[in-house]
Amino acid sequence: MDILYLLVPLSVVLVLLIAGVLWYAVRSGQFDDLEGPGFKVLLDDDTPQAGEAGSAEQHAEPARRQVEG
Repeated sequence: MDILYLLVPLSVVLVLLIAGVLWYAVRSGQFDDLEGPGFKVLLDDDTPQAGEAGSAEQHAEPARRQVEG
């Protein structure tokens, strides 16, 4: 019976701690978009950026010469 004096307050503290962590996670936005990051991996983003367009064409030019020549 004496152990209940320890376990009941300990379990209440544990429940409050878990509720606090859950509340913090919800308030910080961790549960806003659960599917978006998974779809970002699958998106095909092979379009060159503005600075990379010239370098991609320069690398493709010698390959065209070899095929045509």
